[in-house]
Amino acid sequence: MIARARAFVRSHWPPLRLRTILLSVLMFAAILPGLSAIFLRVYENTLVRQTEAELVAQTAVLSAVAEADWPGAVPIPFDPARRRVPGYYRPEPATIDLGSDPVLAARPAAVTPADPPDPVAAAVAARLAAVIEQTSRTTLASIIVLDRNGTVVQGFGEGGNWRDLVEVRSALAGQPMTVLRRNESYHPRYSMEWLSRASALRIHHARPVLVNGQVQGVILASRSPRALFKGIYQDRIKIALGIVGTLGLIGFLAVLVSRGIARPIEALSRAARDVATGGGGEVPPAPATAAVEIRALYEDFGRMARAVERRSRYLRDFAAAVSHEFKTPLAGIQGAVELLQDHDDMEADQRRRFLDNIAADGRRLSALVTRLLDLARADMARPEAGLAVDPGPPALKAVDARSDRLTILNRLAALPRVAVPAPTLEMVLSTLLENSLQAGATTVTIESRSTPDALVLTISDDGPGMTPADGRRIFEPFFTTRRDAGGAGLGLSIARALLAANAATLDLVPTAQGAVFELALPLAD
Repeated sequence: MIARARAFVRSHWPPLRLRTILLSVLMFAAILPGLSAIFLRVYENTLVRQTEAELVAQTAVLSAVAEADWPGAVPIPFDPARRRVPGYYRPEPATIDLGSDPVLAARPAAVTPADPPDPVAAAVAARLAAVIEQTSRTTLASIIVLDRNGTVVQGFGEGGNWRDLVEVRSALAGQPMTVLRRNESYHPRYSMEWLSRASALRIHHARPVLVNGQVQGVILASRSPRALFKGIYQDRIKIALGIVGTLGLIGFLAVLVSRGIARPIEALSRAARDVATGGGGEVPPAPATAAVEIRALYEDFGRMARAVERRSRYLRDFAAAVSHEFKTPLAGIQGAVELLQDHDDMEADQRRRFLDNIAADGRRLSALVTRLLDLARADMARPEAGLAVDPGPPALKAVDARSDRLTILNRLAALPRVAVPAPTLEMVLSTLLENSLQAGATTVTIESRSTPDALVLTISDDGPGMTPADGRRIFEPFFTTRRDAGGAGLGLSIARALLAANAATLDLVPTAQGAVFELALPLAD
């Protein structure tokens, strides 16, 4: 089932541009708070708590007025110094939560009390009637005054008793309380009101009237919370500004993402296609607005493109050189074979000379194939990790192998360890000494010096030297000044490739005494 679902998604998933994906993510992130406000009741819960805070403020004022007007109440003289006492101000926070508080049934009708209402409470309520009326007209709250037995002395249900209500019991015990109850008179007027949970609810808050530390009455206030859509309408300017600001921020981020990621990637993709079709290895510079990672990607791709271009050029030149190197001996072999086939009566000495030429060309081709394999292995060589080689022993082996034919001045002493394999060092030094010998030198000097990052070996000789033009081509594959003596022109190319695999270099450096070879060997860690 899962495999089929994945296959279906893969076959029907549309190809999306990066900027489309990023814009979709930004849009979803912008819409998510709005969805939370509606479906998680975040905004609506705020409206409910705002209504509760209003009821708390109204009942706190009315209860304070009733306490001050109550007969026999001991007035507390006003002392401004009490305001500086820590804890003097004690704001009463809202406690209602739409998501966790239970919703009680609608408030039942008041029951007939067993005892008559308290006349003192009724008198105080009568004096407060005008204040209560003005407050209700302004706040649309239902305000009811009850005596210490829970009997209504002012407001809706006057003469009845509500002491059995949970909020009234709490207030009679001296603790204010707020509850959610269903509103039995509610009737939906809009088609979308089902989205609002608070539309069919009513908030009830009961606060005790404390006189000389005793509960003498209760102020019971209730009202419906502000409707969700009405609240949205009343806050429409703020919400509209928030939406415009959010969309503007999304637009800015989309442009930033487009210029910093999408466009640079598209330009890099075009450059990659150009490189793939042989259009060259040039990569455009990264845009100034590109992200740091994109700029690094441009640099890496530029290095790769240049390496591909160099490799392509190298392969073209290499193929041309190989064709030329193979063509000469093959042409000689083919010509000799044709002469032998056409002249059956050829003299023995002449036949022997042609056969010797064929054998010599065959040996040259064999040697050339061997050197080409060596060059291929050198090009494919990979650096070895953790190398720490003393260059003295391999240098001594290369010197000893030719000390009977050359005077070699070995001035190497106390050398630091390098990150180059010993066989590579021996092979490179042997190649350089052999080149000096073949060029006619009789004395070779090997010296060393150290830099912060490398050990530099200098190889010089007393040979006839070379022209500047030959010096510029000395490391090219198949370039040789000894072709008549059978030189393939691959020794220095192989030596340089082996060193390059371990981040070492081999260069021909001009000096006042003539050109010398320099090996720069990286120091071991």
